[in-house]
Amino acid sequence: MSRKHSEHHEEHPDETWLVPYSDLLTLLLALFIVLFGMSKTDEKKVGELGKSFHSAFTVNLGGGGSGGASSMFPFSYMAPSMAPSENVPAAVTSDMPPNRPNAPPASATSNKAVPLTQAALRETVQLLQLKEAVERYIKLNGLVGELEARSTEDGVRLRIKDSALFPSGEAYLRPESQKLAADIAKLLAGLPQQIVVAGHTDNVPINTSLYPSNWELSGMRAINFMRFILSQEPSLKPENFSAIGYGEYRPLRPNTSEEGRAKNRRVEVWIIRTQKSTNY
Repeated sequence: MSRKHSEHHEEHPDETWLVPYSDLLTLLLALFIVLFGMSKTDEKKVGELGKSFHSAFTVNLGGGGSGGASSMFPFSYMAPSMAPSENVPAAVTSDMPPNRPNAPPASATSNKAVPLTQAALRETVQLLQLKEAVERYIKLNGLVGELEARSTEDGVRLRIKDSALFPSGEAYLRPESQKLAADIAKLLAGLPQQIVVAGHTDNVPINTSLYPSNWELSGMRAINFMRFILSQEPSLKPENFSAIGYGEYRPLRPNTSEEGRAKNRRVEVWIIRTQKSTNY
C-alpha cells in the first residue's frame, strides 16, 4: 500500500510591491538630482544679474556743481513698486504723457502682459530710483505740494506748481526759484532717456504783447525752464530734450474753483522710457 506523504509548504510574504517601490525611489532620486542642478544654475544666474544691476543702476546726481550732491540727494536705497495712477475726475484729462513719435497707440499695448527684457528691467529700476531720489529731495527741502514725482507706464513724471517757478502771468524764472530748477537738473544728470518739458495753464484768458493766449504762456514757460536746467548741468544732452505748451487744454481739475485752477497751472517734466517690453 503506497504511503502518501503530506508535503508542508511554508507561506512566504508577497514581495511584488518591492518592484514599484524601487522604481519610485529611483524616480525620486532622479527628480532630486534635476532640481538640485536647476537650483545651482538659477543661483549662478541670479548672482550674475545682481552684479550687473549693482554696476548699472546708479544715477549720477553729482555731476553739475562743485562739491557734488551726495548730501542733498541721499541715494542708497532701492525703490518700491510703481505707484498707482492718480484718481482724476472724468470731466478732465487723464494723466497722459506728451505724444511720442513712433509710439504705438495705447489700446495696442495696454491690455497685453509682455515680458521684460533685461534692458527694460534695468531701465525700470533706474527710473524707480530716480523717483525715490526726487521724493527724498522733496521731503528734505519742504517742497510737498510744490513738487511731486510719479511713476507711470511710460516712465517718470515730475510735476511742479507754477507758483514755485514763475510770477503770475509771466514765463521767466523767479530768482528764488532758480535753485529748485538747478537741483532738478542735477537729479536728471546722466539720464539717457528723452525728456519732455510741458507747460500748462488754467482757463483764465491772457492777452498781452508777449503772450496773446495761454498757448504762448505755457509754451514759453516750458522753453525757459528747459533752457535753464540745460544750462545748469553739462551732462544733460540738448538733443534729448523738447518743450511743449498745452495752454489750458489738459487740465487736472475743473477750472470752476481757485483750487482747481491752481492745480492746473503747472510744469511737467516727463522722463520717457526708451526700452519697451516685447513679445517673443
